[in-house]
Order: sequence, then structure tokens, then C-alpha cells
Amino acid sequence: MTAFPGLAARPELSRGRRFQESSDGPRGPRDLFQRDRDRIIHSAAFRRLRDKTQVFVAPDGDHFRVRLTHSLEVAQIGRTMARALGLNEDLTEALCLAHDLGHPPFGHAGEDALSAALADAGGFDHNGHSLRIVTRIERPYPDFAGLNLTWEMLEGLAKHNGPVAEPQWAMTEADSDYSLELGQWAGLEAQIAAIADDIAYDNHDIDDGLRAGILDLDELIEVEIAGRLWRDVERRNPGLDRDRKVKALVRDGIGTMVGDVMDETCRRITEAGPNSIDDVRSAGKALAGFSKRLAEEERALKRFLYEKLYDSPQLRAVRDEAQRVVTNLAAAYRDNPNLLPEGWQAGEGETARLRGIGDFIAGMTDRYAIARHRELVGQVTLPDQF
Repeated sequence: MTAFPGLAARPELSRGRRFQESSDGPRGPRDLFQRDRDRIIHSAAFRRLRDKTQVFVAPDGDHFRVRLTHSLEVAQIGRTMARALGLNEDLTEALCLAHDLGHPPFGHAGEDALSAALADAGGFDHNGHSLRIVTRIERPYPDFAGLNLTWEMLEGLAKHNGPVAEPQWAMTEADSDYSLELGQWAGLEAQIAAIADDIAYDNHDIDDGLRAGILDLDELIEVEIAGRLWRDVERRNPGLDRDRKVKALVRDGIGTMVGDVMDETCRRITEAGPNSIDDVRSAGKALAGFSKRLAEEERALKRFLYEKLYDSPQLRAVRDEAQRVVTNLAAAYRDNPNLLPEGWQAGEGETARLRGIGDFIAGMTDRYAIARHRELVGQVTLPDQF
């Protein structure tokens, strides 16, 4: 495996933080990116991920993944790949841990409902909201709003999925405060964090979907990549029980995808020949990713998961009720802003007031959103098993 330390982000060459920080007080032996990681871990937004939906609604199904466990799994995969490629492990880990901070309660269902409810204030986008959290909403420091993360960290959060041609208002706001060069690709650490996210949720959603009884194993192994891996598991472990074969399938899926990304990323970097991080940013394409063959197989797997899991009748019923909860909460707070807790009612102008409502709802956990709906609007009915 070829490593590319010359393309790694280096804390001593960081573009720094927006606000100058005092060196007074204990700091410990940490560099800039290690502090970024620790600021994410110690943030209130990160703690709340433990009660936010990944696929299954967090109040029930205690064995299923939530946003917090998903983020930890992404960080493990991302750090492994960063180490193998000679990239900055701490920055990669921080980006992986922070990539879902902006999700509202109930995951993508909640995001769709909140965006529709605030359409006249610019809507809502979880990627932009992640930036809003770390630059404005979190306030643990006396001299500035936000976590005052490094430029490289903010760049990676903004562009981990590639250049942003049409930024939503929250990302535009963050970019205007501290230009993130949205038209270029991010560094390799952010690209690796993005692909680690895909690898984690592809394989772990299979695990959770089979555990829930929504996915059918026989249907799953008709998908090319899953079938190939399953046959290999059976060949190696002919007498193994089904549950442990499924665990092996998930592990092999992660390992196969990681190995493919490593090989393909080395090939792309060698072909493009970048000599610096700036060369990576201006390459005009992602330098980290799946090979053509595995990318096609992964897209087929995603189509299967969307059809059989995410859009299944069981989860559709949950999604519809979750969207009703978010929609009703937004309407209640719009109609009577005095229902908001102290400190959340301010706002200069109608747009700012509505975006503040969005900030408050987006920060809710699933459980808190359900409790507030029962208090302000009425009963919530979610299936017991999910």
C-alpha cells in the first residue's frame, strides 16, 4: 500500500482559526486538529446524537444504531483509511465525528419536514446546519460564538461531498464569515470521511435491516456484491449459524469496500500526480473513492436498500408520523414564539426568527421532539417495534 504523507493536512501549516485564541490556561499536548476533534466530542450537539435517528427511531429498538453510534463507526473506518494512506488521522476522525451534527430529530424524514416548514425562510439543510452549529450555535467559549474550528475542519464539513455550486443559506453564511473556497474540492481527509460514511451506512444498515426483519436475506444476496460476499462466507464457514454468517457478511462488506477505496485512491493519486494539498483541491475531481466496478455495485446495493428498507411500509409509517411531529412543532412555534424557551425567542426580523425556530427544532432529540409535541400539540403514535 502506497502512502502519501506529502498530501496530508499538517497542523503546523493550518490556515488557522477565525478568532485568535489566548494561550492562557492549561491546554495539554494537543495540536490544532486534535483540539478540533476534542471540541466536537465535548459539544452538546455531539452528545445529542445518541438519541437521534439513524434508520430506526431512537426511542425504541435499543439494539439499533443511532446517529452517535453511526458517527463512531464512520470515524473508525475513516481513521483506518487515513492511516493507511499517510493522511492526518486526527483531522479525518474529527470530520467523521462531526459529519452528522446538523441532523434534526428523525433523520432525513425530519429534515424534509423542517425544510418544508421553513421554506419561506430559506428552508433547512443538515450539511449547512452542521456548519451553523460549529460556527454559531455552540457557545462554550467566552470570547466568540461557535467552536472556532480550524479552516481545514470547516472546509471539510462544507465540501466533504464535493464542491458546492449552489450553497444553501446556512452554508453561504458560514462561507461569508470565513471563505471556504466552496468551488473547489476539499482535502483528502474530507474525501476519505465522506467515503467512510457510505461504507458504514451501507453495511450497518444491512445489519440493522436484517435484525429488524425488514430485509430478507434471500433477496439481499440477489444483489451482486452481497451475493458474492455471502457465497464466500459460506465457503469459509460451512457450519456457521445464520446470525454469525450475517456478522461475517457485514465485516466482509466493510473490508471489501475499504480495500477497494485504498487501491482506487492510490491509482487516482498516482495518475493525477498532485504535489500538495492545493493540487488536490484543484484536481477537478475526487481523488478518493470506489473503483468503477465497485461504485456500480454499491449503487445497486443502495437502490436495494432504498426499495426494501428505507421505503418499506414499516419505515414509511414511522417516517410519516415523524414528519407530522416536526411539521406541527414548527407551526406551533411560528404561531406562538413565546412557547420557545428563554434565549431562543430573539431574532431581528421574520427570517431570523424563523431560522431560530429551525435551530431549536433541529437541536431536539427524537425523544424531546415527541415530548414537546405531546405537550404543545397532542399525542404521537409510533409503531412499538421501531
